[in-house]
Amino acid sequence: MFRLYDTRRRGVTEITPARPGELRMYACGPTVYRFAHVGNMRTFLLPDLIRRNAERHGWSVIVCQNITDVGHLADDNEPDPDGEDKVLAQARAEGKSALDIARFYEDAFWADCAALNVGKPDYAPRASDSIDLMIDMIGKLIDTGNAYRVASGSVYFDARSVPDYGVISGNRLDDLRPGYRFAGGVDESKRFHADWALWKAAPVGRELTWPAPWGNGFPGWHTECSAMSLRYLGDRIDIHTGGIDLRFPHHEDERAQSNSVVGHDVVRHWVHGEHVLFEGRKMAKSTGNVVLLGDVVALGHDPLAVRLAFLEHRYRQQMNLTWDTLAAADGTVRRWRELVADWANEPSKPICAEYWSRITAALDDDLDTPAALRVLRELARDGEILAGSKFETFAAADRILALDLVSLVGRPRSAPPLPDGADSKLAERAAARERKDFAAADRLRDDLAKLGVTVQDTPAGQAWTVAPMHRLG
Repeated sequence: MFRLYDTRRRGVTEITPARPGELRMYACGPTVYRFAHVGNMRTFLLPDLIRRNAERHGWSVIVCQNITDVGHLADDNEPDPDGEDKVLAQARAEGKSALDIARFYEDAFWADCAALNVGKPDYAPRASDSIDLMIDMIGKLIDTGNAYRVASGSVYFDARSVPDYGVISGNRLDDLRPGYRFAGGVDESKRFHADWALWKAAPVGRELTWPAPWGNGFPGWHTECSAMSLRYLGDRIDIHTGGIDLRFPHHEDERAQSNSVVGHDVVRHWVHGEHVLFEGRKMAKSTGNVVLLGDVVALGHDPLAVRLAFLEHRYRQQMNLTWDTLAAADGTVRRWRELVADWANEPSKPICAEYWSRITAALDDDLDTPAALRVLRELARDGEILAGSKFETFAAADRILALDLVSLVGRPRSAPPLPDGADSKLAERAAARERKDFAAADRLRDDLAKLGVTVQDTPAGQAWTVAPMHRLG
């Protein structure tokens, strides 16, 4: 029995596909106007883990993840969004066209996903390629009385037409305060202050606009996910994922739109991932605390160290990522690969049923990946289990954890040479620790990390690994 925390139901719920043996999942994708930082990537790991564990149950999994390349405004999380499209703002800053910007950062996003072993979805529609779907949906919402046109050419959704609006986030319409436009005052064209734009009238000369029956313009961000999810997954979607910040208004608005079009609840389970802090602070451009996957790799760490660091925490638990935890995760990934390669040299044995059942029970219990990792650590230390069984159990677990733990099997292994200058720094650091000058030892460890040498202190002294220096494209 696979269970996940359903945000709408406020509890862990058994997942049973609406169509026997086939799980349909929609994952809110990136807005492609900048590089995704490692905190963003945790959100995209969630549907990958769900898919891998669902496939272990023998289910066929169909995943749709959108690419937002138009319509996401700078303040879309406000009740009354009004501002500049993020893609257009970045295009102006870089002196490029909007679509050039979108395609560049979309390619970078897929490269980061590949480096983290996050599988590609079955469908990855772009908003800019799906305008006809949105115009058709908006027309239906106007016909049903859930949306209305205004003189400017914009179209708004009537929030009060949905009696149970707010069931995901707990926000009640009566409690929402009006949002104010930059010029001051409430948008007088709305019937109700919490109504939101399905289609925005565009000023003359704006890039990325399209003709529609109600006027030239562009779609609202919330419009996109409803139109694309209904087109590619149909009107019965088992799981919808996204970051916790999308509960309101994005997912509330999306739910209202989709349900109003088809006449029933489209999404059966809403599953949200929590935020990532880095060194104790929110990861955001405004705080100057943004860490990219390429930054991690440039320090010599395997990108899958980031994946392991995420797996050390429950997906719906806020976590604090640090350079120390990444270094430790990198060491664990490399050590486990070497152990698995050694175990593979021993005679083949059946999977260890007792350990495997504990691992799968943890994964089925709301993706309790920390518990699954603890079982693997226990198995690695268990002297009573034959090496062949350890290999089979780790290999089976890695089909879900996706840490490339069998990547060294059958390969000749030799220690990579130390970079120039690293040998002397290791000697200096050993001497510093001998005289208990830990400040100097820490400084030298940081210097070595910049050279691609990860140092760990053990009871037997310093141990280190050397990684190739490279940066993700």
